[in-house]
Amino acid sequence: MLWSDETLFVVNKPAGLLVIPGGYGEEDNVRQMLESDYGRVWIVHRLDRHTSGVLVVARTAHAHRALNTQFEEHRVHKTYHALVNGVPRWDRLTIDRPLQPNGDRRHRTVVSERGKPSRTEVQVLERFAECALVEATPKTGRTHQIRAHLAASGYPIVADRLYRGQLLASQSIDRPALHALSIEFNHPTTQKTVRFEAPYPADLASTLDQLRNPHLAQPAEPGTN
Repeated sequence: MLWSDETLFVVNKPAGLLVIPGGYGEEDNVRQMLESDYGRVWIVHRLDRHTSGVLVVARTAHAHRALNTQFEEHRVHKTYHALVNGVPRWDRLTIDRPLQPNGDRRHRTVVSERGKPSRTEVQVLERFAECALVEATPKTGRTHQIRAHLAASGYPIVADRLYRGQLLASQSIDRPALHALSIEFNHPTTQKTVRFEAPYPADLASTLDQLRNPHLAQPAEPGTN
């Protein structure tokens, strides 16, 4: 838990945990876990199952409506960090391409003229030999938006198999390397601007350490201590 008050919860969701029950309703999920301890909650937005990071959950119907309105009016600022395959030459890129959810046989979100207008701003934070750390800021809220936009631009997210992302050699992350770093909005009760940030999970932090210090990932020479 990153924050709680009488109006909302802010959770650092681990990768692999659903936000709401799946099709059969049997798996653990954020809503179920919170409601078992605190009573009814309202899900304001979602993260993909394998995406880690900051998630806001409303504790009252009023907070839910107020936060939904901010999302609909694009007044919520979300920032994601991702490792992408390939090393971009550009420092900043605006990806402004329409997206259609469930657009192919694999139920992926695809770039399509039949899709809805979608925009993601991307900034390169660090470059490595075979990948890069980027910051992605979605300006719209489409399903799989960041994953689909980055893949369509030639830089899929590392280990995102659905969008043709590749694993990194000798690195520790084995799920889409996408983390919801921060969220900023007006608190539904106080109306003050609040910002919450979720630290990197262990798998992403470890992978970045290995990329920054390649010698840490290499086995010791025979006969050395």
